[in-house]
Amino acid sequence: MLYAAFCLTVTLVVYGLYVLREERSSRLKRRLAQVSGTLEEKPREPEPSSAPGEERSLVSRLLKPGLRMMRRAFSRRLEERKEASIELALLQAGRPFQMNPVDYRLLQIATGVLLPCAAGGYGYLLGLAAGGWLMMAFAGLGLALVLPGYYLRLKAKARAKLALRELPDVLDLLTVSLEAGLGFDSALHKLVARKEGVLAGEFRRCLEEIRLGKTRREALAGVRDRLPLEELRVLISSILQAEKLGIGMVTVLRVQSQEVRDRRKQRAEEEAMKAPIKMLFPLVLFIFPSLFIVLLGPAVIQFIETFSK
Repeated sequence: MLYAAFCLTVTLVVYGLYVLREERSSRLKRRLAQVSGTLEEKPREPEPSSAPGEERSLVSRLLKPGLRMMRRAFSRRLEERKEASIELALLQAGRPFQMNPVDYRLLQIATGVLLPCAAGGYGYLLGLAAGGWLMMAFAGLGLALVLPGYYLRLKAKARAKLALRELPDVLDLLTVSLEAGLGFDSALHKLVARKEGVLAGEFRRCLEEIRLGKTRREALAGVRDRLPLEELRVLISSILQAEKLGIGMVTVLRVQSQEVRDRRKQRAEEEAMKAPIKMLFPLVLFIFPSLFIVLLGPAVIQFIETFSK
């Protein structure tokens, strides 16, 4: 039995080396033929997930069908209301990693499994008692429940801050375009062509939705939902109200631009007034003790030496 296993192992190793050598040589011949232009491609239908000409590895052939099946199963089980709320949160965060709601739910489940296991395993390796590594596992579970949503909130907050910084320039460009005689949609086209950033991307999506059949009110309401920003909400509400009542759009945009700049100035003044209070904590904790040591240290040492004699 031992000799049979040894012969089988040697045979498999020799066969594997032969197959590897043949695969390398065929790959080299194929690349040389592609460079020289003499390769005749066999007509074959590539997988939808792979690019044309891309060789799929064994891992991708095994994992991708499983992931597709999991996505289908979760998409059937995911409630419509829950899916809509996750989609809105992902859009507000800028759709990180191009995730859809099913991918986000899979990520939540993966973190809910991996983080407790990793935390419990780390506690076990540290030699803690059963209660200790169980507590670490529960802490990992709590972190897994909080972490994905917290990441989305951070991304949405950073995106809203960038949009707020871009808003005055966007309003100025829209106002100049409308004063030059363009319509509102043409002014948005000019804005999308000239600017880059969060607001330009949102208005580009707004124009695409209008082109696909949505009304302007619905498309602008979508922009307002995807960017939860007070200034943008007031701006879009004013635009929709002006369109409904027939008020000049240029006047509305000029007033909104002035209000946005005034609010930015007020925020800058507020941050400047908060600066002394924020500086107080490092002064008290780090700078004042160092000053006391430098100034009073020699006197304290001399005082101790005098009374110790």
